[in-house]
Amino acid sequence: MSVSEPLVQSILLGDAIEHGPVAIFVADDEMHYVAVNTFACELLGYTREELLGMRVIDIARYPEAPDEFGDMVVAGKLEGSATLVRKDGSELIIRYLASQTQIAGLEYYVSIAWPEP
Repeated sequence: MSVSEPLVQSILLGDAIEHGPVAIFVADDEMHYVAVNTFACELLGYTREELLGMRVIDIARYPEAPDEFGDMVVAGKLEGSATLVRKDGSELIIRYLASQTQIAGLEYYVSIAWPEP
């Protein structure tokens, strides 16, 4: 089977996303996390199960966070920086690129984030 086959590409991309060097968060329209990758968990100190029980505003606790999420929903994408709160209470400044996407015919919002240098 060739690496260009759709099934092989899906597996390779899935593993690259799961174990890649950036945090990936997928949220629904009510800001509940529905998927996160390993780096997101390590970056924030939460288990996957803990993050999947949380909402965007549980880790992005600054006052503008809900409005920024709403702006991203309206515009379809958003780029910027945010301050996230780790499990231990410490704060982390990240850069992010977020956009609307379709997964299995449903609308979700995916964000790619990395620590700001």
